[in-house]
Amino acid sequence: MKYALTALLATCLCLPLMGDDAAKKKFEETKAKAEKGDAKAQGLLAWEYAYGEKKDPVLAFEWAKKAAEQGDSKGEFILGRSFHRGLGTEQDFKEAVKWYRKAAVQGDADAQYTLGLMYANGIGVPKDFKEALKWYRKAAEQGDAWAQFNLGNMYANGRGVLEDDKEAVKWYRKAAEQGSARGQYNLGFMYQNGRGVLQDDKEAVKWWRKAAEQGDAWAQMGLGVMYDKGEGVLEDDVTSYAWFNIAAANGDAGAKNNKGIVAKKMTPDQIAEGQKLSREMIAKNPKLLNK
Repeated sequence: MKYALTALLATCLCLPLMGDDAAKKKFEETKAKAEKGDAKAQGLLAWEYAYGEKKDPVLAFEWAKKAAEQGDSKGEFILGRSFHRGLGTEQDFKEAVKWYRKAAVQGDADAQYTLGLMYANGIGVPKDFKEALKWYRKAAEQGDAWAQFNLGNMYANGRGVLEDDKEAVKWYRKAAEQGSARGQYNLGFMYQNGRGVLQDDKEAVKWWRKAAEQGDAWAQMGLGVMYDKGEGVLEDDVTSYAWFNIAAANGDAGAKNNKGIVAKKMTPDQIAEGQKLSREMIAKNPKLLNK
């Protein structure tokens, strides 16, 4: 069974939480500098209110605005995000693009990636895959895994550029090696289908397993198929059932259907064993469930 490449995804960003005494002291020092007009400190404060322990969309917007008006790229990005998502202010996609662009031009990888998303999806700007490609590339070259993943998609699907499976594999691999579950899934897909690389079921299984262990339902579904068919692994109905069972729990309708198909050639004891294996796998690695 073959699968489609995963689609473009929404932005995903995170910031380490501030919890210890040193971090609290640093926060207060940053806040004091911000209140005195330091643009960099204002941008850092906006970031903390947007992503840190002290989440407050209104304060994130207010500090981002102060920082952005002084040309701080971090503030510009957070201000764009606030307008994009309607956090702390009214949603305004055109304003979001305006501020993302300012930050992107300064070299902010998060802004470059997100501006690429805006162009790819026609949000706040006319849809333009060439522009999306341009900004994804800038962020990808700075090591942004989501940008690398989406740049791979652009090459794999011929969006804004000639279709080029080898380039797609190159960028999927970069994302995958950084731990991107979607990059890992798509890299496995390329190996399974022999696109841009020599067809290799074992490599497909390797990368799908990495993605599956992070809760990626498509990869879990793929592993179920590989164990069912004995492709890249020894045929094993019990393990196949277990992966389909987990993928189904993660909302994959195809996995639910496949679980029923595999069950028809299993004994009741084997089905019980597959269910037990699912529970044991989840107990060992709770990340298998993405809820």
